[in-house]
Amino acid sequence: MDTGDVFDPDCPTRVVLDRIGDKWSALVVLCLIGGPMRFTQLRARIGGVTPKVLTQTLRAMEQDGLLTREVFAEVPPRVEYTLTDLGRSLHGPISVVAEWAEDNVHEIMRCREKHARL
Repeated sequence: MDTGDVFDPDCPTRVVLDRIGDKWSALVVLCLIGGPMRFTQLRARIGGVTPKVLTQTLRAMEQDGLLTREVFAEVPPRVEYTLTDLGRSLHGPISVVAEWAEDNVHEIMRCREKHARL
């Protein structure tokens, strides 16, 4: 199997980086690692994401094979989102980045404030 080249502007790996580098996709992965969730649960847990953007993110992640969408024949219909094996494989890398962000947020904000005063 050929591997991609992220430094080649024509390589589709750039599309993959865009998907996993998107803050909403990363947060969806972090939410779903604990198991399936409904749309309203995801929206409440993530906070700050509009329904439209969350819908777009979930559709794109489903298209990329990162999660599945299961509709249950109930009234009202129930829909659950679950990570695929491919989506679960992102948990480690995304968790490390999220932990780094939480550990360094104060230093980053301090540097931004310092730079803004220049």
